[in-house]
Formats: sequence, structure tokens, C-alpha cells
Amino acid sequence: MFQAYIGSPIYSAPRNHDTSQENLDVPHAIDENGPVGQQFPWNYDLISKLWELHGWIDAPAAKEASLHYGAYAITHPVHSNLRIITLTPTSGTTTTRTLSSMPQARDLRHVHRPDRRAAESRGQGAGRLDGSSGTFWRAGAGPTPCPTPPTSSTRSSGGPARTSSATSFGATPTKTGRLTYYSQNGTNQTAENAVASAWVGPSLAPLMKINSGYRFYEVGTGSWEVLEAYTFFSDVNSFSSLEGRDLPSSWSTLSVLRRAHRRHDDEPLNATFWHGVTEAMEKDRSLVRMFNTFQSKSSVLTPSCDSEACAIAKICYMRSGSQALWRQCPQGFDSTQSPYTGRYFRLLLYIGRI
Repeated sequence: MFQAYIGSPIYSAPRNHDTSQENLDVPHAIDENGPVGQQFPWNYDLISKLWELHGWIDAPAAKEASLHYGAYAITHPVHSNLRIITLTPTSGTTTTRTLSSMPQARDLRHVHRPDRRAAESRGQGAGRLDGSSGTFWRAGAGPTPCPTPPTSSTRSSGGPARTSSATSFGATPTKTGRLTYYSQNGTNQTAENAVASAWVGPSLAPLMKINSGYRFYEVGTGSWEVLEAYTFFSDVNSFSSLEGRDLPSSWSTLSVLRRAHRRHDDEPLNATFWHGVTEAMEKDRSLVRMFNTFQSKSSVLTPSCDSEACAIAKICYMRSGSQALWRQCPQGFDSTQSPYTGRYFRLLLYIGRI
């Protein structure tokens, strides 16, 4: 459907749900490439061959995807100045239990960094697609305790500013956030130090208390930075009215990003832009409430974010490009799928009064 509608190449990054059995995999080297580590490669052989069969990727990329748990890198067939790098979260989520206990299998830098450096040497921009935002905006639980966050390459001097044109994460349904990465490990969070940003997309699967959604991006073919983002949603609360009727669910516009933030210039929606958004949110709490609504895709069950604690937490999450930074934020305001608890924030206030 997407290929017919978009009329251009499709690049897929599988999620841990796409494994068979679900959320179960083992690293190939768990027993030095013996039989234990070869229980699940058939799954990646299958999806990589399907991608190649449908013309989504070429044979070398399919071979790479088969070997690297569905991850691959490929140069765009029309725009040779873009290198697309995909990562699979199968080795970086707590639900994939075997891999979760093996830090060496979850160190995503070793997949991402060589391709990024190769793109830099060729003068290409690097567009990174990750099947999940596993470390961030995790529903009701904060960040996954990943020993090496996938954003660790932003710490290398100037790397993202030169090569990382865009980073896009898939999502669990509640993760419709934004992440801004800063130089110096985020110790000085200013517009000047904002070096990269990531988009955490909505999910078509609504699951609990949130609406279904998807997003289109307008991207410049020179810089490969995002110029506009259109997010659409379907109101799950109205689905019961469709019962017994031969009618599909309808889709509505949730947001056109520049319009939502009253931006009339031509500047890209990059890290500098998103840092500016967080600064505006500090001054205008209506922007925090708007972000909260966008996060649940305008669900009628969205918990309100009217408190000062919630506003501070949301802004802090958006600026947290690593687990270490996340843990310094007030906890309990990440997921819109349940009432906000904010216990950690209240504890800090209590300690501050002692």
C-alpha cells in the first residue's frame, strides 16, 4: 500500500515484535556461532528476501540484513548523497530477555558508527531509521536500562553535525516524543550545543487509551533535514459507532508542525529548532499541554499536564538524549496511557525542604 501510494523506495526497520517467536532472539555468537545462536536467523533470512523480492532493497543490503538481525545500510538509488542506515531494536529491549543480559550484543554503536564514518568519507548525509525508541519514552517505565544508548555516537566530536541528517525512531504507541542531543554529553543544553535531533513516531496500533496515528515528513533533498511534518490520527473512541456498518475508520489531521508552532521561516526542524521549542515551552505552558495532546494523538483519555511538575518533566524528557540525562528528570510523566504519578518529583521537593 505504501509503495503504491508513495511511489518511491521503502526502507523498513523491523521491531522486536517482528521476530518469531515474538520478543525472542539470541546473538549469533552466544555459543561461538554454534547451534544455540542459529535458532532464529531464518526469520531475518525471510524478511530480507521479501524486501529484496519487492524491490525495497538490493541483494547486498538483503545479505547484510540477514546477517545483522534485520539491520542494513544502503545508498538511495536516486539521491546518491544519502546513506540510509537502519537498526533493529531486537537486541536492545528488555522484552528480548536473552539479549538484554548481554551488553556486547546490545552495543548499537558498533553497527551504527562504521556506516556513519563511511558516509562521512563519501560526503553523504546519513539518515538513520530505528525500529524502536527502546531507551526513551517507554510506557510507564522510563528508559530501558541500555548500557550503551543508541545516541552514544553523538558524543564523538562533531559527528552528528556533519553526517547525521535525520534520525527517526519507531514507537510503542505512547511514544510520540522528540529527542534533542547535545554536545559535551548534554551538560550545557543550549541552542548552540544542540547537535542532533530524533523523531519518535506515532503508531498505527492504538493499544491502550491512545489513538492510532501515522506521520509524513517533508525532507529537503540537499541537506536531508526535515522541513515539515504532518501527523494524522484516527479517533478510537468513535470506533464503536462503526459496528455493523460497512464503513472504514476515518483519519483526521492532528498537526502540521510549523503551523502548530507558528513558524513561518524556511529553517529545518532540526536540533536548534527543537531546543527553541523547549525554551518556548518553559515560558508558555499551553505549548506543554499541546505536546501532551499530540503525544496521545488527541485521545479522550489523555491525562492532563497542567501541573508545573508535569511541564518540567516533559521538557526535561525532550532534552534527554541518554539514559543518564533521563534519570535526572522528574519521573512519572512519560506515558499518556495512565495517570501521571510524579512520585520522584514530589520526593525531590520534600528533600529540598529538609
